[in-house]
This record gives sequence, structure tokens and C-alpha cells, in this order.
Amino acid sequence: MKHLIITRPDDWHVHLRDGDMLPHTVPSTERDFARTLVMPNLKPALTSVEQLITYRERILAVSKKAYFTPYMTLYLNEDVTENELQKAASTPHILGAKLYPSGATTNSDQGATSILALYPLLESLQAHQLVLQIHGEVTHGDIFDREAHFIESYLKPISKQFPKLRMVLEHISSKAAVDFIEQSSEYIAATITPHHLMFNRNQLLVGGVKPHYYCLPILKSHADQVALQQAATSGNPKFFAGTDSAPHTVSNKESACGCAGIYSAPYALAMYAEVFNALDKLQQLDAFLSEFGTYFYQLPKNKGEIELVHQPQQIPDTLPLGTQQVVPVLAGEMLKWSVKTND
Repeated sequence: MKHLIITRPDDWHVHLRDGDMLPHTVPSTERDFARTLVMPNLKPALTSVEQLITYRERILAVSKKAYFTPYMTLYLNEDVTENELQKAASTPHILGAKLYPSGATTNSDQGATSILALYPLLESLQAHQLVLQIHGEVTHGDIFDREAHFIESYLKPISKQFPKLRMVLEHISSKAAVDFIEQSSEYIAATITPHHLMFNRNQLLVGGVKPHYYCLPILKSHADQVALQQAATSGNPKFFAGTDSAPHTVSNKESACGCAGIYSAPYALAMYAEVFNALDKLQQLDAFLSEFGTYFYQLPKNKGEIELVHQPQQIPDTLPLGTQQVVPVLAGEMLKWSVKTND
């Protein structure tokens, strides 16, 4: 297949950052994606509805696409009140709350220190039909097993205690996560990133540590990668797209302790197409990108379309990010697919 027209897709997990980065990150996302779920792990974390509203206004101030709609999620920790969740439920464009275990990833120092202490808030989320988005990793033990341990220790008990709480296990990275989602109820779904589909820990570690492939959850084994590919291309509506595009400046990446995060937004759609094409599953791409997440979040399907073409493109070595530079994923390499918009 040389080209494919799909419904303009949505990105249900993206980091746009803030300040002078927004004029670069927002256009990179809205070029291809109609709607996004913007993560709240700024500094300070966005733990109030008022903070989310003003952040969304800053995003829209630099947006240039009429179709672009950013949705928001509250940063969930022990300081959030049930009253704040009630306000979130009645506020347009707020879809839920994001759970970060404290210390699990970038800007998670204000995250939850006790999952059990959050149970009254989870009850409130369930009652108000808000979605709980989860960074599902513990903060101890082998880094390659932390997602599986979180599922066993926390996610399975939560799903039993709150059987009608809609949850998204974000950016899943392991076969253990795939198995859990497949065996769970219709109230539990997962996002899958293009980088977890395209890469495994060999790209990160073989021939030297490559900081621009370092993300959390960390890239795992080839077997885990295959399980994710099978899930994404299966046609199972519980799996849908969330890029987890998370830019860091070159200086913050190429350092003694490089930040976790992969910047994929400008090329994420082409990356997804490349994976689905390689697996002879292009016919499943539209549903994965444009239907399943929409249905889970109970929103109408987008009306616009976008065209993917089997046309090589070379990824630049760097891109602007505020006053500095960011190295995008696959920098300097070729992608076989490109995006042609039909605005």
C-alpha cells in the first residue's frame, strides 16, 4: 500500500511542557492530531482545576489549528480534595486525573506517596465518571520489572475495589501489561507509544547508552516489544494511541543523569504507520489511532481526515525547543512513511 487516508487521529498522552517551549511543542502535535490529553506534570504540578484552565489557555494561545482541542487531566496526589474532583467533573475539557507514584518518572516528586491513601479520591473519580490515568510503575526493584510489580501490587487491587472506575494504564511497555489489559474488564484500557512499538532495550544499550532512547517505562525486551505490537494491531479496542512525546533539551538529555523522555510528536503518526505496515496491519491503523480512544473517553469521532504516504523522510538531527534544541527520536535517520495533511 502506497498511501492511506484515515480519520484525523487523537493523541491520548502527550507532554507539551510550558513557557517558551509551547510555540514549538503545540504546532508539532496539532499538525497531525486533532485532540490530545495533556499531562499535568509541570513544576509545580497542576493539582487544581484553576491551574489546568490557565495552562490550557496558554496552550490555545499558541495553537494555529481550528480543529485542535487539548483535553486536560488533574495531577492526583494526597493534597487533592474530593471537592476539586467534583469541580473537574463539571469543567469542560477535563477528563480525569493522573496518578504518578512519587519518584516514578520526570517531575513526579509531587506524586502520590501512598496509593491506599488515595482510595477516597478513587471513589470520587468513579462516582463522577472521571478517568484515572496511571503511570504504572513502582519505584523500587529491578527497573525492567517495575510495571509488572505495580500491576500486581496496586492495579489489580484497585480494579477489584473500584470495578466501575475507568482507568487507562499509560504507555504500557511489557507483556505483563498486555496480559493484564486483555484479561480486565471493559473499564480498563491502555495507551501504547510509537517508541515502545519500534524499539526495545537493544536500541537503548547496545554499542553504548543512548540517552535519546531513554524513557520511563524503560524500553524492555524483544518479547515485550512483540507483545505490544500484537496488542496494538489486534483490533482490540482496549488498546489505543498515546505518544508520550516528552521533550527535553539537549543539555538535559546529554548529561550525567539524562532525563527520561522521548520526543516523537513531529513524527509519531509516521512511526505508527511504519510499524503497522511492517506487520501487514495497516487496515487496523485507523481504529487504533482514531476510534478506540475516542470511544473509551466517550467523545464523538473526529470529522477531518489525514493522508499517510509511503514516502521516505529524513529526521533532522535537532529541532528548536524554546531557546534551546531538542533531539527528536530517530534523529538523522530515515522513516519510510510521511504525513500529508488535507486541511
